Amino acid sequence: MRPVLREEGETVGETRTARRLRMRSRPAAVAAAACALAAVAAALLPAGGGPGQDGPARPSPAAHAAPAPGPEAAAAPAQCTDPEASLRPAGETDGPAVRRIKARGRLIAGVDQNSYRWGYRNPADGELSGFDIDLVRAIAKDILGDPEKVTFLAIPTSRRIPALQTGKVDIVARTMTITCDRIRQVAFSTAYFESGQQVMVPKGSPVTAFDDSLKGKKVCTAEGSTAELKVREEPHGSSLLTVPNHLDCLVRLQLGEVDAVVNDRALAAGQAAQDPSVQLVGKPFTTEPYGVAMNLSDTDLVRRVNKVLEDYRSGGATSLWMKAYERWLASDLKGINGPPAPEYRD
Repeated sequence: MRPVLREEGETVGETRTARRLRMRSRPAAVAAAACALAAVAAALLPAGGGPGQDGPARPSPAAHAAPAPGPEAAAAPAQCTDPEASLRPAGETDGPAVRRIKARGRLIAGVDQNSYRWGYRNPADGELSGFDIDLVRAIAKDILGDPEKVTFLAIPTSRRIPALQTGKVDIVARTMTITCDRIRQVAFSTAYFESGQQVMVPKGSPVTAFDDSLKGKKVCTAEGSTAELKVREEPHGSSLLTVPNHLDCLVRLQLGEVDAVVNDRALAAGQAAQDPSVQLVGKPFTTEPYGVAMNLSDTDLVRRVNKVLEDYRSGGATSLWMKAYERWLASDLKGINGPPAPEYRD
């Protein structure tokens, strides 16, 4: 058995969420899928093997050291008018961040392991799978020549930015929306997917959209998400409950502890595919461009990731991006013809 790499404060074994899902009476197929996702919320295996088997695999302190400020670190725009505009691709010359990764011999990636279709432990084979996971492996292949040279670190939604700022991870690929507030704290690649916030409720609910039908209802969002900010700005008479991860909101909804969930449509569609007793209502009411996040100082890594994304998008219907979309997302998110076009600020 390979060693596990887990988040601080977590323990290996069945989580509270998993126990509650197991005890809840639901259709067998739905309960099995949800439990399979929730039961792994405590641990992740480093891809491609790791150190000895005595205990949790931990990168060295040097690997976690926060990057020193670089000459381009101040290049983020003072006035945010187009947060999706990133640095132009480059991959011919290694900068300090890429050299750090090569010296370590592994890419450390912050990911989700509870988002069906995006980043989750596949119950069929036990492998970490999904759209975001495929993208991380493509980045590792470009930098290190091997898509398996990745250490995946499971991080809650609210810990994505701190993990980058402290140098705990090199990148975060976790359905993370590019916003004006966030580009002051971390650097982003160009957008690799575009979604929007939507409301998810039990079938038969009187809630019909993100509107006044939420009045008097309890709404769940992930802490630190753009959904949380939106509900706080426009509660529509609802009360808000925040939880560490998106999957926890689905569990609360299943248990009847909340009346609605506000989440990215891309994530909510996957959850609705797991549980036929819930549905999306109304239309998406925001625009959510997802980007790969990095430390502000790691500008050479930003350019390298943007090079990977340029290659990932190229080829039209036969591109790696479209192949990943068809494999993971097309059954739940229909009608998408391709990735968003990249925007650059230099």
